[in-house]
Amino acid sequence: MKAVLSKETGGPETLVVEDIEAPTPGKGEVLIDVAACAINFPDTLIIRDMYQFKPPRPFAPGGEISGTIEALGEGVEGFAVGDKVICGVGNGGLQEKVAVSAARLFKVPEGIDLVQASALLMTYGTTIHGLKDRGDIKEGETVLVLGAAGGVGLSAVELAKAYGCRVVAAVSTEEKGEVAKKAGADEVVIYPRAPFDKDTSKQLANDFKAAVGPDGADIVYDIVGGDYSEPALRSIAWEGRFLVIGFPAGIAKMPLNLTLLKSCDIRGVFWGAFTAREPERNNQNIAELFDLWKAGKINPLVSETYPLARAHEAIAKLENRGAIGKLVVTMD
Repeated sequence: MKAVLSKETGGPETLVVEDIEAPTPGKGEVLIDVAACAINFPDTLIIRDMYQFKPPRPFAPGGEISGTIEALGEGVEGFAVGDKVICGVGNGGLQEKVAVSAARLFKVPEGIDLVQASALLMTYGTTIHGLKDRGDIKEGETVLVLGAAGGVGLSAVELAKAYGCRVVAAVSTEEKGEVAKKAGADEVVIYPRAPFDKDTSKQLANDFKAAVGPDGADIVYDIVGGDYSEPALRSIAWEGRFLVIGFPAGIAKMPLNLTLLKSCDIRGVFWGAFTAREPERNNQNIAELFDLWKAGKINPLVSETYPLARAHEAIAKLENRGAIGKLVVTMD
């Protein structure tokens, strides 16, 4: 079978496509014939040895897949050959077949396309955990989403709207703003490229305040980090919740006096650790996501697909913050 391999530390240009032996499912595992692998920000980090987990080389990046069960290992119950599934694999998704623990699988309901389904788990899984479990989201609140046109950002726009909230989408271009509006955003803020000087940071804070309204944002969903975080924090409501999701623009240094003045919380959202610590709650969240999808309240946006041989291009585009929605590599 073919696989995209990281054989040396570096960027997307270091990845190679090679033929490797197909895996065999062990006890409690299934063999998946992969249909699609969605690209996520950790894929840009893991090949540079900058992610929390550093698998031994050679390895295939790719953290979430969809596909069809081809074979069952010993002791697997609740699944059958031919079932359509999605799962998070951490890494190893950019290959034609994957052996994975059956405990990590979620069945894909009838009528949902496998390519689109590959874009659900990490983005919407992160966001439903962030907004519900960490953000205590309530109907009628105002939610400010940074990086609102990427895969995670659009999931935050859609889910916040599904929960009855007013959404302000912060993006870097007019094009991305239109995508966020189509996903349901009520207001859009176009922010400049960092780094910011003091005046630019102050202006962005004022733009956020104007968009969220005089009472402030009850939830700030920060996927971006860097110079964007402090202006967003300045627009937060009294007893608001600032959710820390990721740092593609760098790790922010936050003035903690603002948390005192607003009596607000800064809360981390580590979905990967949550799935390991509380699998049943995560299972409930994923089931809720499929219900929302079937009800037409969410609709994961796959903006581009790439063949396996061009997977490095998808990772490079995401790394350069050029992606709108999700980029997906298909195996056909």
